[in-house]
Amino acid sequence: MIPRFQLPAFFARAGRLFPQWPHAAGLALALNAAIAARLLPADSLALLEGRSFLVVVNDAGTRAAFTYGGGSFRPLLNFRSEPDLTFRANLSAFLRLLAREEDPDTLFFNRELSIEGDTELGLVVKNMLEAIELPKLPKFS
Repeated sequence: MIPRFQLPAFFARAGRLFPQWPHAAGLALALNAAIAARLLPADSLALLEGRSFLVVVNDAGTRAAFTYGGGSFRPLLNFRSEPDLTFRANLSAFLRLLAREEDPDTLFFNRELSIEGDTELGLVVKNMLEAIELPKLPKFS
């Protein structure tokens, strides 16, 4: 179980000083691996074509901008325009979401996750996240 926590303010201040493109490149790489593993539904991916996204980790001072097009995710370097959809949360909320300990609706209604931008696109992404069937990993004793 991942506890609720907030990184000390130092991390946010320090995080803003570093280049943000590595975060975007890493996230795009992970999303492309999910496509290759057929974890993301193709019909939902088609609805993301040409759209831009921004993920902001508030307490880490980091952000990742990326887009989807031509069957893959690509990082957006030096992204300065308004994205179609923005997700903002502290690191612990994103970790609980990824670990499936909490769903996007719960985090949103508890004001731990902010979703801004195109409402219809937000619903598509939320439904896509909820539809992902993560493979079962073997337990080691």
